[in-house]
Order: sequence, then C-alpha cells, then structure tokens
Amino acid sequence: MATVPNQTSNLGAIIAQHRDEILAGWLRDMIGTTRRSDLIKESELRTQCSQFLALLAQATAQSTDVQSAPFERLREMLSEISRTRTIQGFTARECATFIFSIKRPLFTAIRESLGKDSNAMADEMWRTSELVDGLGLFTTEAYLKTREETIKRQQEELAELSTPVVRLWKGVLALPLIGTLDSERTQIVMENLLKSLVDTGAEIAIIDITGVPTVDTQVAQHLLKTIAAARLMGADCIISGIRPQIAQTMVHLGVELNVVSKATLADAFAIALERIGKAVTTVRPKG
Repeated sequence: MATVPNQTSNLGAIIAQHRDEILAGWLRDMIGTTRRSDLIKESELRTQCSQFLALLAQATAQSTDVQSAPFERLREMLSEISRTRTIQGFTARECATFIFSIKRPLFTAIRESLGKDSNAMADEMWRTSELVDGLGLFTTEAYLKTREETIKRQQEELAELSTPVVRLWKGVLALPLIGTLDSERTQIVMENLLKSLVDTGAEIAIIDITGVPTVDTQVAQHLLKTIAAARLMGADCIISGIRPQIAQTMVHLGVELNVVSKATLADAFAIALERIGKAVTTVRPKG
C-alpha cells in the first residue's frame, strides 16, 4: 500500500526534530521476538534503525509514495535487511514487525508537533500509517522473495547430491536414484550421467531405482529418456532395483523399458562385468 505521491508531508521535518525520541521509542517497542538478540547484536539493530530514520526523513521530504525515486535508497536498505534476516533465521512476521513497530513512536512525535491542529495531526497520522504499511509490505515481499530463492537453491543442491554417479569398475558406472523423478530432476540426472560418461569413457551405466518409491508412466518415460541419452553416448544401460510391486505396476501400465533389468545392484554389476569381459573370483587366503 502506498500513499498518494503528491500529498505534502511534514514527516521528514518531524523526524529531524524528534529523531532521538523516535529512535528510543522504536527500540523500546521492539520487544520479545522482534529484537531477537540471539540473532542480531543490539549495536547492529540500533545502527539499522538510525539509518532507516535518516533515509525515511530524506524520502518523505520529497514524496510519500514508497515506490517513488526518493525512496529508492530506503527500498535498497530494506531489501538488504530482508536478505540478511532471512539468512539469520528471522521469520516473515519478525521482519514485518521491525517496520510496523515504528508507528507508535512516529505517532507520538506527530502528536507533539501538530497536537494544536487536530486536522493537520489526523492527516499526517493517516499518511504516516499508509506509508509505514507500504514499507512493511515491501519488506515482507522482499523477505519472501529471498526465502523462495534460498529454497530453490537448496532444492537444486539437494537434487545434485541425490543423483551421484559412482564408478564401480573401469568402464562401469552406477547411477543410484533416490526419491521421485520429475522433469527437472530427470534433466539433472541426464546431465550428470552424460558428463560422467564423457569423463570416464564408460561402456555401461547401471541405473539403480531401489530408492524410487513408485514407477508410473511419467517416471518410466523419464527413465527411457535417460537410457536413450546414454545410448547416444555409446553406453549400454542396465536397470537394477526392480521390486515385485514396481514390476507389477509396470506390467499393468503396459510400460516396456526395452533394457536389461535386475532385481539388485549386485546382479546388475555381475552382468556389467560379464559384458566387459571381467569376472570376480574367490581367492582363498594362504596358509
């Protein structure tokens, strides 16, 4: 919410006149979880509040529209505060309350400055209320945007970690899959597998789906894309981890992978060794 940009406000002058009282009242009103002394030092909080008041006074001397050019530096500051507080562990409510808790000190200063003119005082309080609401909403939106970006980045990192390509033998790679396959994750799986095939020159890739909870038509299509991509790189694929329930589901759905499949990774590895002309033998200990 933003106030009408062409309205004249005395807030900048009022802040300049009562700056110390407003700052003290603001810090006093930020009690409990809003202050979060476990996450932010008192000195840092005081510095942020002081900078905020200075920028607010400068901006309101020219406009009361939160989205206008005079508020650019204040918006940048609030965006940075939202970003750092997201990382520090503040909640969206705590970030918003940081802004909203300044209302009472500002109203007190307005009352002291304009108390003799009830109409002017009421108009200034209304403009200030709308202004603070707009800044609070901006801060909340900035917080949520940063949080969404953080969650997305963490999801991408988890996806990378959950699709490792393991070298079992020279010429044999294993790709253990855990969790549900969707289009985005399939792309990551293919990229990791193809990169490993290029780097190692492997002839066989074992795709283990023991950790995949269910296989439906969509998941099967994703597997087929991965297999096709590996074949284009000159590597054969073997699917391992086909459990009885998954086998029944695939038959019921009429899904055909057209690739060798085994119940366990060990069985698939044995087939892979056979294809590259290797064998595992038991060596009896001497003595």
